[in-house]
Amino acid sequence: MHEATDSPNTLGPPTGPVPRDGPGPVAGGPITLPPLVDQHSHGTVDGELGVGSFETHLAAAAGSGAAPAGTTFFDSWTGLAVRRWCPPLLGMEPHCAPVSYLARRRELGAYRAARLLLRGAGIGTFLLESGAREDLSTAGELAATADGAVHEVVRLEPLAEQVADTSGTVDAFIGNTAEALYVAAQHATAFAMGIAFCDELPPDPREVRRAAARWLALTVRPAPGRAPDPALAQHLLWSAVATGLPVQLHCADPQSLVGFLRATAGFGTDLVLLPDRPHHRRAAQLAAAFPHVYADAGPRPGETLGEAPFGKLLFSTGARGLPELYVTASRLFGQAMARLADEWVGEEICTRAEAQRIAGLVAAGTARRVYRLDAAGSG
Repeated sequence: MHEATDSPNTLGPPTGPVPRDGPGPVAGGPITLPPLVDQHSHGTVDGELGVGSFETHLAAAAGSGAAPAGTTFFDSWTGLAVRRWCPPLLGMEPHCAPVSYLARRRELGAYRAARLLLRGAGIGTFLLESGAREDLSTAGELAATADGAVHEVVRLEPLAEQVADTSGTVDAFIGNTAEALYVAAQHATAFAMGIAFCDELPPDPREVRRAAARWLALTVRPAPGRAPDPALAQHLLWSAVATGLPVQLHCADPQSLVGFLRATAGFGTDLVLLPDRPHHRRAAQLAAAFPHVYADAGPRPGETLGEAPFGKLLFSTGARGLPELYVTASRLFGQAMARLADEWVGEEICTRAEAQRIAGLVAAGTARRVYRLDAAGSG
């Protein structure tokens, strides 16, 4: 076993430990990143994980169910990334056997392992989605474990569910929803919602009331965190836009939101698209088309950086459950940016100093501006 030497903030071949704030760029050497701002994640699970439960979380990260008999999710892109980047942070050789890695994890204990992984990921600031938490870490717990700043992104669907559970009438639901949004806006950094389509105008109040009545009458509501009736979902989204806080739009294909993006152009509210793969390139194109729209850089930033101004794209891990997923997302992002910087500098598209500046924008600078993190005292 050995101590980790991979630098979380250096793009290029590992050259030794790097302080948390990172050194400045070295002429002719690999570019460096500031501490990353992760604009979207869900937190980590507590407690020890066996092989089965660990693989369940790996499968969820891949958007899959259980691995077929005789196979393992360690034999996946995410599994390979975990085996490459996470063992050194726990004092082991890269690519060690999964059973050895999980044994080391148990030896350290869940809290210490998570602490080493999160603090070695190179992420300085986390935007943590709140709501349907499913026993995941709270903002305070994540901040303590990762030794980073954590800001809350309020998810609208569970907020509406909580209001519905305490509202006996349609009038109470409408009024309590407005009050809950106002209260949340006083402490939240942003709102978030999953939305497949939104009209160019807010829904008719009469339709909102009818939808609210139907929803309140349900004896069994949809699964936690799922969008309510479409009219209610659009009412929530337009109401969130009216607060002036940035709003994250989780959408399979952002093309269906073009009308809504156009209609909100003069509101003064920034919208951030977080699409499903493979739609990150289209999201970047929409970010380029509308001044108030931004997009997640996605798993292949080389593609999205070719579609939008560099200051319109932001990094995220999307991590849920395993602290390892924060590590793998940040490392793979770093590798992708390193290759892109080397290509652009080698082809004289830009200087190394310009590549450094561009990487810093996507890694942290744009997120700090859009989410007003410096004003929020994030350090």
